[in-house]
Amino acid sequence: MSESVPLLSVEGLTVAYRHRGRVRPTVTDVSFTVPAGKAVALVGESGSGKTTIANTVLRLAAPTAVVRSGHIRFRGEALLTARDRRLRELRGNEIAYVPQDPANSLNPVRTIGSQLRETLRVTGAAEPKQIPERVTALLADVGIARPAEVARQYPHQLSGGMLQRVLIASAIAARPALLVADEPTSALDVTVQRRVLDLVDRLRAELGLGVLLITHDLAVARQRCEELVVLEQGRVREAGPTGTVLDDPRSDYTRRLAADVPALNPDRFAAATRVNSTVREQEPTRTVIELVDVTKVFRRPGAQGSLTALDAVNLTVAAGATHAIVGESGSGKTTIARLLLGLERPTSGRVLLDGKPLADDSDAAMRAVREQIQLVYQNPFVSLDPTYSAARAVAEPLLRHGIGTRSSRARRARELLHLVGLAEHTHDSLPARLSGGQRQRVAIARALALEPRVLVLDEPTSALDVTVQARILELIVDLQRELGSTYVLISHDLGVVRQITDTVTVLRHGVVVESGSAAAVLDAPADDYTRDLIDSVPGWSTAEGRVAVPA
Repeated sequence: MSESVPLLSVEGLTVAYRHRGRVRPTVTDVSFTVPAGKAVALVGESGSGKTTIANTVLRLAAPTAVVRSGHIRFRGEALLTARDRRLRELRGNEIAYVPQDPANSLNPVRTIGSQLRETLRVTGAAEPKQIPERVTALLADVGIARPAEVARQYPHQLSGGMLQRVLIASAIAARPALLVADEPTSALDVTVQRRVLDLVDRLRAELGLGVLLITHDLAVARQRCEELVVLEQGRVREAGPTGTVLDDPRSDYTRRLAADVPALNPDRFAAATRVNSTVREQEPTRTVIELVDVTKVFRRPGAQGSLTALDAVNLTVAAGATHAIVGESGSGKTTIARLLLGLERPTSGRVLLDGKPLADDSDAAMRAVREQIQLVYQNPFVSLDPTYSAARAVAEPLLRHGIGTRSSRARRARELLHLVGLAEHTHDSLPARLSGGQRQRVAIARALALEPRVLVLDEPTSALDVTVQARILELIVDLQRELGSTYVLISHDLGVVRQITDTVTVLRHGVVVESGSAAAVLDAPADDYTRDLIDSVPGWSTAEGRVAVPA
């Protein structure tokens, strides 16, 4: 192939979807190239056409998609007119794909190892005798601890972040020329994200791998991609070298996207959080949540020994404050959330709410606790009943706890939906008819229905694009100021943590390595592990003992 021919070229691409006899354009006149060894990022809000472009490049678009004009070429070869046999030869071998949703991309009844072995056999990427060793090496390359053990497990036994790493391992198994990656690191904590992206960079250097990265994380795009294509409603708003586009954007749209990235704007909510802090300083400090020497040990069926998820953990959360729990996958964050919600009991130690132990075996006591502590899940589409309208979903906790009459519950549900900024026409909509941001607002309204004093926020914005994420974070900050709620935030996004939290606990393998005010822990970390977490955030560093972040 001539050096003047790019690895991938997209020219004048226009794609529409047929729906009820009408054809509606989704992507209009999009052009860009991906040179060998380079990374190009497609960025934009949900609905901007990013995934449609990727699916069209791979010839995996829905049957209702219609390519109205344009050309897509891989090493000069036309893909839009290629036969199915040729496409099968290219996919996996020359062109690899990492989808956004790992849960729907792996066979649930086959082990991880068997699925990777099949990939290696089909692509011919390893000799038969080398395949078992190659499977273990691939899993280790993407940062999975105990790769031999994980290879024997099934998808349902792994976290979302681990499943995403398995997909990345499968994608790079045949050492392809082009990697199309749709939000490949959105479910990963920052250290694993760095390791995975470092691996991709190494393959770019060694193999000349080209990368088409679809992402809502402009901080990742800035650090890892040479070129940036900004999409708005299916059209290219602007494109060019990443640094040029982000440092001197020509459009208001690009400026707004950049302003919404937490890692690039860590002090966005500083004024609001200062107001909250001032109010709390004027009132006597009162502890709402406290963990005292909490240890949690899980027995592992089928495995030798046990797993210590938490080891003598101590932390306190003040009334009206936001306390973040951060750490890598497997650090014990979710175990703390389950203890607070009464879904698990500590092996030893105490979990206190207002100074009183949560551990009580009576149903009545646990119902009372759950009126005080509510959870906002990471994925609202999973947490909401698909057959319930938004208003019914919000009213359900009131019904379950026998609060109010049918009319008063309906009225309260609509009040809460209005409080979280949902227009009246969405109140009777099913989850499938709502956007990701709207579904998360419904989930927040539902969590507020019982007027809890504590909200546990489990990665509440990680599944959202940056614009919607910024609106949800504004909502969370405003609600705390208005209602005086206490938040426990579980997050791998240190940009979000820095923006909205007062205090932070850093966990590693179930042990507290550092805890204190967010400013003290994140601006001047005392522990090497915390410094490593911060150094993994694109654009941040702990040089000279203090964190350097974008102005």
